[in-house]
Amino acid sequence: MKTHEDLARGLWLKGKSDLANAQMCLDAGLALDTACFHAQQAAEKCLKAHLTLNRMDFPYMHNLAALVEMCKSRDDSFEAIMKPAQLLTPYAVEARYDDDFWPDQETTREAVLQAKVMLDFILMRLPEPFRSSLTQTVSRV
Repeated sequence: MKTHEDLARGLWLKGKSDLANAQMCLDAGLALDTACFHAQQAAEKCLKAHLTLNRMDFPYMHNLAALVEMCKSRDDSFEAIMKPAQLLTPYAVEARYDDDFWPDQETTREAVLQAKVMLDFILMRLPEPFRSSLTQTVSRV
């Protein structure tokens, strides 16, 4: 049976993989809608990794602001990433099915940047030695 640490590590690595995919799409100037989706997914998975590591159950949802609120119940500093969470949330479902959503480079660049901001913020709030183990493992992503 996997431990909370194993599950959190898996979520974190999947989140980093999503961020890498978002960056590749942005760098190629292709599939910018997909890049926005992956940016949202990166933030979502890393928030869920934080919650998992702290043994906090979360509903299966894509609302990043609601996940940030859950994190805030343990650490008020999570308020600092509420705006990026609100910006990225629509890219999970609504934008994926909106046939009129075709973001430009600037919109996509901002989505990827905000996802990076969120991941960096969350990483700094993960306990040691878990955080160190991630930085060693993440090099393969």
